[in-house]
Amino acid sequence: MTDDVLRRLAETLEQRKRADPDKSYTASLYAKGINATLKKIGEEATEVIIAANSGEKTAIIHETADLWFHTLIMLAQLGLGPEDILAELERRFEASGLEEKAGRDEPE
Repeated sequence: MTDDVLRRLAETLEQRKRADPDKSYTASLYAKGINATLKKIGEEATEVIIAANSGEKTAIIHETADLWFHTLIMLAQLGLGPEDILAELERRFEASGLEEKAGRDEPE
């Protein structure tokens, strides 16, 4: 498994921006706007928590995949992609978790 899966999915999500919303779930989310995607991410995050609490590995995998999928849609809507997140995760290897967190700019 490589980040190639994320790259291919990101490419597909970009293609769906031009698809018919009546024929593509992803295109329909794009057509509804960012708030529809954010709502879906919230729902999926809740489902991940419920699945993790149950301990059912199949449910955890399924719901986490849904959460990642909808998060990738959000990134695409905002002009970002998985490579941006992977680069940030790579950058974080350079410092301990506590040092990295302490060095973040806090939102105003």
